[in-house]
Amino acid sequence: MNVPSQLVLEFDHRPALGGDDFLVAPCNKEAVGWLDRWQDWPGPALVVYGPAGCGKSHLGQVFLTQSEGVRISLKMLLGGDPPSLLGDAPACLIEDAEQVVGPECEQALFHLYNWCLQEGRRLLLSATNAPSRWPITLPDLGSRIRAAVAVEIGSPDDALITAVMVKQFADRQLSIDGDVVAFVQARMERSFAFIRALVETTDKMALAEHRAITVPLMRRVLEQLEKNKGT
Repeated sequence: MNVPSQLVLEFDHRPALGGDDFLVAPCNKEAVGWLDRWQDWPGPALVVYGPAGCGKSHLGQVFLTQSEGVRISLKMLLGGDPPSLLGDAPACLIEDAEQVVGPECEQALFHLYNWCLQEGRRLLLSATNAPSRWPITLPDLGSRIRAAVAVEIGSPDDALITAVMVKQFADRQLSIDGDVVAFVQARMERSFAFIRALVETTDKMALAEHRAITVPLMRRVLEQLEKNKGT
């Protein structure tokens, strides 16, 4: 039988650029709530952290979409001042923020933080670890970052993994049987990045072979993804 569409609809959807939706679940609900209230943060910065594959990048894109903010890379942070980096944007995002280390980088982030505070802008920092574990050596920056609200995103649970997987197959107009979902779920890596690779590889293989999505096909897809990890 086909997996019922209600499985996906149990979750709140938040639109993001590129046509994807972010599914709100217990593991990310607190972070989503803070980003919904981005104009009312108690300070200029918010830290969102969690393990690789938990959806930080997707959630960051949702934030940029709803705030009309800009993404700032490490290279951009070092190469421009805050007014030129943000322009009229009310908010910005720095990903992998715990990698902002060293005197020059930390001074640039400190300057950006203070400018956002002065101008009423918002700064979202995403990272793998909590701010208390970042190797910051500039004391003034460390105290400000550690004083910011920090929200953890947990690893996705089975219900969210299944919902995201079914939705991504449906986005490609691909039908997936409940037995296939159960087979894959018991053997897959628990991350959104893996789901994207899984769905893309399955789509290509099924199209090339003119085959339906079956357990034998998915077994080969998983084997292929495992080989890709080793290359």
